[in-house]
Amino acid sequence: MREDRQRLDKWLWYARFARTRSMAARLVTDGFVRVNGQRCENAAKALAIGDVITVAAPHATAVVRVLDLGERRGPAPEARTLYE
Repeated sequence: MREDRQRLDKWLWYARFARTRSMAARLVTDGFVRVNGQRCENAAKALAIGDVITVAAPHATAVVRVLDLGERRGPAPEARTLYE
């Protein structure tokens, strides 16, 4: 994958939208995630800075813009710097 891209499931895990990477992949494959308005069912979809992600979780729906690609799953304040 290109240096300016990151897998969708990995980014969701880094940004703390899922507790584990496999749960993040399941969110995507079950159809609860849209990237730039289009439903995504491939956990390996490449994300770039500026993409808009919609996550429709059972408890809430979040629409966020990717500000940065993560390098690790850090604490929550660090995760919040990945999106707005």
